[in-house]
Amino acid sequence: MGMAEGQKIGRASAAVLRERRRRFRRTRVRELKMIAKALASTKHPVLVHIIPMRRCNLDCGYCNEYDDVSKPVPIEEMKRRLDRLADMGTSVITISGGEPLMHPELEEIIRHTRERGMIAGMITNGFLLSKERIRTLNEAGLEHLQISIDNVTPDEVSKKSLKTLDTRLEWLSEFAVFQVNINSVLGSGVKYPEDALTIAHRAVELGFTSTVGIIHDHNGQLKALDPRQIEIFEEIMELGKRSYSRFNDFQHNVARAKEHTWRCRSGSRYLYICEDGLVHWCSQQRGYPGIPLAEYSDEMRHREYETKKFCAPRCTVSCVQQVAMLDNWRDPQNLKPTPKKRAPQTVPAELVQIGSTRVDS
Repeated sequence: MGMAEGQKIGRASAAVLRERRRRFRRTRVRELKMIAKALASTKHPVLVHIIPMRRCNLDCGYCNEYDDVSKPVPIEEMKRRLDRLADMGTSVITISGGEPLMHPELEEIIRHTRERGMIAGMITNGFLLSKERIRTLNEAGLEHLQISIDNVTPDEVSKKSLKTLDTRLEWLSEFAVFQVNINSVLGSGVKYPEDALTIAHRAVELGFTSTVGIIHDHNGQLKALDPRQIEIFEEIMELGKRSYSRFNDFQHNVARAKEHTWRCRSGSRYLYICEDGLVHWCSQQRGYPGIPLAEYSDEMRHREYETKKFCAPRCTVSCVQQVAMLDNWRDPQNLKPTPKKRAPQTVPAELVQIGSTRVDS
């Protein structure tokens, strides 16, 4: 499938290509060390999603992870949280939101993450990217960036379309020295499943990796893709063969609405830290365990490692699944979740979102 008329491929300069190769090699070595460390010990978090602000510049109809009023977390508090995570031995930090590019000191957050020896990634809708912002992200040391694109042209559900983002993708292809992944989506609410294939091909044409996510139905449950969607899903998975996720068969089960047998290590090997500094299992189970990061002890983390999660069989949160691959072969889970603690009064009641309609990274 070729590019649509009027599209082009960003042509990176020789200097950008050299720096891109250098950073890729360095990041790949660090990723291999991360895997080796994770296989050698289960006592530290592998991946942490951290939220520097809940506010977003978009209002996509399916999303339960944003508001339009929150202020950014102060930089000194963000540094304290990152220091705590580094002291736990965390390997990878993914900055998410809301929209992280709205944080006025995002680059300093990335820089501090790198200074503390952790791999720095980010999930963004991409709308606030510019040539200058890509340059500052390069200089800060960002290593991974992911943009999810929902459709080819914007509609009433989502503005995250190839049409509105393609120029920014060309800028990334031309100027970014960090790795870029484009995630397309299939499932409930996506009008034209062929859009996912168009987006995936465009990503590969621009030199990015490509992955595909599957959205829950409106009740937050698995819903099987139809035969044509399955075909598209399999083709995109083949396009994304360079991605780490190709080693995990859970998405093939999700696509067919089959329950998946695995050991979810959220709360231990994977942490989700909200803007209020609380630890949660993941973005779709906010409120569990709901403990401030500063008070989250090794003992609590180890207990969550051994806790069987009630939501695991029908989970679609791919980043948690990928982390779990490191430990699925060992240490059965025989504990039950502890009763949910009462959240601090400063945390809004709507923090807890059980059974969302959106797939995570």
